[in-house]
Formats: sequence, C-alpha cells, structure tokens
Amino acid sequence: MVATAERVRPGPFAWLWYAVGGRLPAVHREWVLRDVTASTWLLRHAARSTVLISPLVLVWLLLPAPIGLRLALMLMAALVGYFYSFAYAEESCEHRLHKNGIPRGTGKRIRAEAREVAGHDATVRYLARYRGE
Repeated sequence: MVATAERVRPGPFAWLWYAVGGRLPAVHREWVLRDVTASTWLLRHAARSTVLISPLVLVWLLLPAPIGLRLALMLMAALVGYFYSFAYAEESCEHRLHKNGIPRGTGKRIRAEAREVAGHDATVRYLARYRGE
C-alpha cells in the first residue's frame, strides 16, 4: 500500500456495481482498502448487504397473500440474509480486497492493528483516570 496514493471515491453506479461484487478500476484501490478497514467497516458491509438482500425481500412483498404473511416472509428473508452476510463478513471483505488487487489478509491485518492501537489507548486512559498513572 502506497501512503501517497489519492483515495478516489466511486460514483453511485460504480458503487452499486462494487456492492453486488463487481471489481472497480485501479484508481479506486485505496478507497476499497479504506472501505473494508475503516472503523465503520461493518456498517459499510451492512450497506452493501442491503443492496443484495433488498430485491429478495421486496419479492416477498409482491406475493398474493395476506399482508401479515408477506411481512413475516420479508422479515425472515432479511434476518437470514443478514445472518449469513455477517457470519462471513471478514471473508467477504478479504475477497473484495483480493478482487481489487490487494493481497489477501491485508484487511484483517489492518483491522487488527487498529484494534490493538485502540485497546492500548483505552488502557492508557483507564490507567490515567482510575490509577493515577
């Protein structure tokens, strides 16, 4: 990863393509890395998952059945979709990075480093506040 590279955000149609699993041009590589390693990576994953789950959920709404049954089916489709999406969130992000030209394991390593720094900072604040160190 080059620290001097500029992060170029994709447009709406490019983002939709990316959300459904498409590869972005190389100019967006730094943005993709940031997308799956930011502190909000799970929220971003949820947004991408919503793009994939929404059509299925909306199909249940159009079925000829009582509204209560259709709403229950929509809820179940969403719950199952999000369950599997979050169960494989890290693997999905690593595959997304690899697809966009970044070596596998990079996202997991960067998120682990960020957690370590955040944990250290929290420990320092705790010690300063409650132990007077």
